[in-house]
Amino acid sequence: MGKLERIAARQDGRAGLSRRGFLLTAAGAGFMFGFARKAAASEVFPSAIPGGGLFEPNIWCAIAPDGTVNVNIIRAEMGQHVGTALARIIADEMEADWSKVKITQVDTDPKWGLMVTGGSWSVWMTWDVFRQAGAAARTVMIEEGARLLGTTPGACSARNGMVTANGKSIAYGDIVAKANPTRQFTPEEMARLPLKPASERRLIGQPVAALDIPAKTDGSAIYGIDAKIDGMVYARPKMPPTRYGTKVLSVDDTDAKKVPGYIRHVVLQDPSNIVPGWVMVVAKTYPAAIRATDALKVTWSPGETHTVTEAEIIDHGRQLIARTDGGTYVFDDKGTQDALNGAARHIEYDYTCASVAHYQLEPLNAIARRVDGVWEIHTGNQWQSLVLPQLADALQVPKEQIVMRTYLLGGGFGRRLNGDYAVPAALTSKALDGAPVKMILTRSDDMAFDSIRSPSIQRIRVGLDHDNRIVGMRYDAAAGWPTQVMAAAFMSKGTDGKPYDQFAIAGADHWYDTGPTQVRAISNDLANATFRPGWLRSVSAGWTPWALESFIDEVAHDLKQDAVAFRLSLFTATGRNAGQAPDSTGGAKRQAAVVQHLADKIGWGKTQLPADTALGMATSFGQERGMPTWTAGAAQVHVDRKTGVVTCQKIWLVIDAGTIVDPGGALAQTEGAALWGLSMALFEGSEIVGGTIRDRNLDTYTPLRIADVPDMDIEFVQSTEKPMGLGEPGVTVIAPAIGNAIFNAVGVRLRHLPIRPQAVLAALGQS
Repeated sequence: MGKLERIAARQDGRAGLSRRGFLLTAAGAGFMFGFARKAAASEVFPSAIPGGGLFEPNIWCAIAPDGTVNVNIIRAEMGQHVGTALARIIADEMEADWSKVKITQVDTDPKWGLMVTGGSWSVWMTWDVFRQAGAAARTVMIEEGARLLGTTPGACSARNGMVTANGKSIAYGDIVAKANPTRQFTPEEMARLPLKPASERRLIGQPVAALDIPAKTDGSAIYGIDAKIDGMVYARPKMPPTRYGTKVLSVDDTDAKKVPGYIRHVVLQDPSNIVPGWVMVVAKTYPAAIRATDALKVTWSPGETHTVTEAEIIDHGRQLIARTDGGTYVFDDKGTQDALNGAARHIEYDYTCASVAHYQLEPLNAIARRVDGVWEIHTGNQWQSLVLPQLADALQVPKEQIVMRTYLLGGGFGRRLNGDYAVPAALTSKALDGAPVKMILTRSDDMAFDSIRSPSIQRIRVGLDHDNRIVGMRYDAAAGWPTQVMAAAFMSKGTDGKPYDQFAIAGADHWYDTGPTQVRAISNDLANATFRPGWLRSVSAGWTPWALESFIDEVAHDLKQDAVAFRLSLFTATGRNAGQAPDSTGGAKRQAAVVQHLADKIGWGKTQLPADTALGMATSFGQERGMPTWTAGAAQVHVDRKTGVVTCQKIWLVIDAGTIVDPGGALAQTEGAALWGLSMALFEGSEIVGGTIRDRNLDTYTPLRIADVPDMDIEFVQSTEKPMGLGEPGVTVIAPAIGNAIFNAVGVRLRHLPIRPQAVLAALGQS
């Protein structure tokens, strides 16, 4: 049995329990506890331990007799140190010794519930559950520690993995070994557990060692691309010409057979229609699979979209916006049309964004095999709960017969929210009677198969009265909808009851007071039919703040008002913009506060800069109204009038994300997010040509380079509010801040991303 099999075997040795309530118990090797979800069978866990001393893994952590605390993590680790952030929530609340805390990434046992890592949700979604789990552990440690110390719980205190009373102390591990504690809680009891006040937190918000870094630096960390199973073969796809509708007409493997190590090819039969027209080449080694795939000759009948271009997709979106029917209203305030019709004048502009690819460092990969009637998928993935039903559809088996083994991700950025890459590996294994197959995509394969961020078009219109006050707003956005294509049941409902992809409009549902307002999300059916739209870091907010914050600047300029003062005047924090606890406490007042703080920080309106150099600013609430991260950003740029090259010299960000659980991780994520935003603003973007993405490698697709990285000044507002997301909000404001800075520097307005030098020169020539 190899290392991977041994790990899998350890993960499989679990017994089942009902899943409601909270159980603290000792079972041989250690004391285990966790927060469980509602189940139909019982109110609380049974008091007995399952046979063999094992405890159902619907639990969040365990204390061993040596004092080691293990925290189970269901979120994907892709460089953001999510395990460190989440573990410290439990460890802080339970007063654990951080030097003894470890983390375990778990597999896709249904006991874990929804497994998704995206949308900057991880800390926000886990905060309450893990605090309660930690509080329960601390409660039991104090109770049992008091008994062993011969005193009362009220006389005891817990700190750093020790319970102390009257000058005596006992370690958590010793409590577990000597007391064998057992206690269970109903959900109601869980809700009444006392939680530590913010003033007593010792790990949250403090610098601590990241738990995942040692393994990454000493080479022991295993990524999906590292995984191996004895006896496995390798596979690589011959990519079809279109994502959908392609049919294989013939395959000639005459030249492929000449490659040493070539085994065979497989024409995939996919009931899920995720990989239609795929032909997999199977070989003994991956180099052989690469060469044999290149040599394989396949004739296809391409899908209907094989001539579609990016311009056609955007034009189609423009036509959809022009129609009065269709789409779903997110805001649909009474009187909006009357206000716009009665306005003294209007301001209206369109904003567009190009396709954007992910180019995560680790190309897509997956191992699939069948063992004792169960399909195992070994890969890194961000949304295991989404891909399991898709795999079940493709393999034509119940999803209970599929388990995903979790590995580290060498970058995700939203690409691995879509687990489509597990399907061809599984279908190839099925064609080989369940033998282990490892599929690895080359970089060009990866890009051809990428779930790109859809090209988009947005139209914003406001009406002004005779005093130049906004009396109403209409906002329309058309793009491909990833949630509609991949997770339709996950979509939100609009004011008219119709479903819409909230991640394709989030950011347009702003916190400004613009009078009666309509916000309409429109699914671009041509985009959906041409490629598989994907979520990309910052989800849709990569394009909505671009349009909204560029537009707000344009209106301010038209009205001859200062851009900061104009924004502040719109943050009235009334009505739906007042906010509500616990997620949006303070509402638009908190967004106004970060804007004002940023303006003071950069000396807005007071700084003298060289010619063709200027500041621009923008603000957003992260990406979702339901979990706002109040963000203000500024960029200082210089525009070369001769070449059109825009140089971003410095970026500032002021962010109110509530409680900052992991300061180091928060800073690193925000820096990366800001640079991603800069990359998409000035450098990064592709184009749909002939029904597929044009750029297949980094020789033509050119993200931000090291030489173009500006100075950065990032500040987090001190807060004890509930923590919000931090993986993505830093992206949102960079592009509009740069666009606004360009206008302030040279007086030209760009309304398409990315902002290329040619576009700047063209705009300068017209100014």
